[in-house]
Amino acid sequence: MALPTLRIIGFIIGIFLITLAISMAVPMLTLVIYDHLGDLPSFLWASLITFLAGLALVIPGRPEQVHLRPRDMYLLTVSSWVIVCIFAALPFLLTQHISYTDSFFESMSGITATGSTVLSGLDTMSPGILMWRSMLHWLGGIGFIGMAVAILPLLRIGGMRLFQTESSDRSEKVMPRSHMVARLIVATYVGITILGSLAFWWAGMSVFDAINHAMSAISTGGFSTSDQSLAKWSQPAVHWVAIAVMIMGSLPFTLYVATLRGHRKALIKDQQVQGLLGLLLVTWLVLSAWLWWTTNMPWWDAFRHVALNVTSVVTTTGFALGDYSLWGNFSLMLFFYLGFIGGCSGSTAGGIKIFRFQVAYILLKANLNQLIHPRAVIKQKYNGHRLDEEIVRSILTFSFFFAITICVIALALSLLGLDWMTALTGAASTVSGVGPGLGETIGPSGNFASLPDAAKWILSLGMLLGRLEIITVFVLCIPAFWRH
Repeated sequence: MALPTLRIIGFIIGIFLITLAISMAVPMLTLVIYDHLGDLPSFLWASLITFLAGLALVIPGRPEQVHLRPRDMYLLTVSSWVIVCIFAALPFLLTQHISYTDSFFESMSGITATGSTVLSGLDTMSPGILMWRSMLHWLGGIGFIGMAVAILPLLRIGGMRLFQTESSDRSEKVMPRSHMVARLIVATYVGITILGSLAFWWAGMSVFDAINHAMSAISTGGFSTSDQSLAKWSQPAVHWVAIAVMIMGSLPFTLYVATLRGHRKALIKDQQVQGLLGLLLVTWLVLSAWLWWTTNMPWWDAFRHVALNVTSVVTTTGFALGDYSLWGNFSLMLFFYLGFIGGCSGSTAGGIKIFRFQVAYILLKANLNQLIHPRAVIKQKYNGHRLDEEIVRSILTFSFFFAITICVIALALSLLGLDWMTALTGAASTVSGVGPGLGETIGPSGNFASLPDAAKWILSLGMLLGRLEIITVFVLCIPAFWRH
């Protein structure tokens, strides 16, 4: 790879690191406000180290007349996420006095909005570190939206070209519009965060808890300020606010932009949105009926508990209201399946994404019709887009390697001595971005602290692979990628 190309990649990563260093001012301000100054020097050092590293990459300057090709953007995407996680781990290392393995795991979980954690005692933890965890979710969420809207369609990853917009068209003609789309997406993200914070505060949370949970919910991350997650707050209003913000975070942000631009029915008419909301409603009704039938819980309470936990798992957020793994084998299996689905493309949610399941159904229906009418010409469309062979191939490739990745990671974890449930659900929850797995160790009431260091590194890789849509990382492993 040419030196000017590496310089521009380094320059962009340097900008990211400087942004990360500046964002550490928020937890530092939190420490000052709450008079918890003991951790302030650690955050100052972490910020200084990160800033100097970013400055070292920026100082050589951006090379002129160098344009990133698609293959260069693969390297930029993967390397930027990894390097940002390396430096984002410093506050955990310096303030919590945990190993770098645990610090990196927590950092990767935060940036990828996975929500798996190695930390406990959150209720009495430094407000600075709690704010930093939520900030990582928030920054990673907007970063992923930008990647899903602008980069992945360009790289033709996993069928994302279905959602190509003017923001992913690099021609000079639409650059002003692409900047406007980016600004509107950021404004929408910030706006929902502010509204979510106010709503959580109105529902009964303190201002600090409200801001943290709003950042965590809009990014579909799942970090909380309490070991009990949302079970700490008994007010039903808190739970319904969380459900609403999680759903908003799992809808396509480009459709929010379209709505702001005057297309009032953009969200309602979208097949992805219809599919996600329909799935949530049906699952809420079925599982709440099951819970009401098999326990003494009143119907409305059962519905609220189910709605929050199901929404959390489907949107890959990871909040919990009680330990849903104790609801019986039917619910246990259902939650395991729901964790693979994810939200919409162009949202902060992880998982396989709703649109790939919908496209799979369209293909199945077309193939069955072709068997009945061999000579018929069957048009295959999704959301007004024609499903050409390249898109179908891309979706099938992603889906296959998504499953293979989970299987390989689960097998690697079992080699380290983990039981089958911890290995399988740990692999599935990290690759899908759900956060907690199932079982006593890493279930909704546990965490990942007791796992071996090797398992944490493997799961960190799983988080990265899942967040970057698998193929983005795999392409770097091909020798041909590194040849000129």
